[in-house]
Amino acid sequence: MARVHFNTPLQRFTGGVAEVEVDAPTVKALVAELDRRFPGIAEPLSTGTAVAINGEIIVHATYERVPEGSEVHFVTVASGG
Repeated sequence: MARVHFNTPLQRFTGGVAEVEVDAPTVKALVAELDRRFPGIAEPLSTGTAVAINGEIIVHATYERVPEGSEVHFVTVASGG
């Protein structure tokens, strides 16, 4: 199981839940499971965010493995110039 942490903006999709445990082999499967639990969360998780797995930020993480016992954070990608 991985522990997924939600920042304050994402908590509007989770009903205020700040973290959950999810069993998923990849980020894609993790997002699908989160969307099953919290309908509508897949869109904001899939666009404009990077994923941090155990502190390592991965921008294009769709097929990235999620190791057992991981800490996962979705990080808003800053844009600008």
